Amino acid sequence: MAQITLKGNPIHTHGNLPRENDKAPDFLLTTTDLKDVSLKDFKKKTLLLNIFPSLDTDVCAMSVRRFNTLAVKLKNTRILCISKDLPFAHKRFCTVEGINNVISLSELRNGDFGKDYGVRIEDGPMAGLLARSVLIINPDGVIVYRELVPEITREPDYHAALKALETY
Repeated sequence: MAQITLKGNPIHTHGNLPRENDKAPDFLLTTTDLKDVSLKDFKKKTLLLNIFPSLDTDVCAMSVRRFNTLAVKLKNTRILCISKDLPFAHKRFCTVEGINNVISLSELRNGDFGKDYGVRIEDGPMAGLLARSVLIINPDGVIVYRELVPEITREPDYHAALKALETY
């Protein structure tokens, strides 16, 4: 169990992020067109997982916009923007915002992602949502970068994530 804060108040996640050099756990997430995808669907690609509580918060929306802009410059990399928001909310947000360089995914059908990746918030007002974090998975399916943002109202460290991507 990891401790993070929400406006300075402690909250906890279910478990911890996978460690660097660990094999990434498989997942089942749902796209905006209601198709299920798993880690296997992204074989031989570098993945940046932008995980966040909800598109309906300013910081979460900002991270999706920022990663959408950064995605244009990345080779052989897919950015997956993952939350508990319904696929319809992801689609609406991406359409309104002109977001088309990232892949929006929902934990709609299977609740294992939050548990397996140690990002499900267990207590406090955001219990059940996903904690803000960034993971990078290399083309061999190994975690090579991880960040659990310590204060959920802050953005992730984009610079550190991009630096970690330089080797892929």
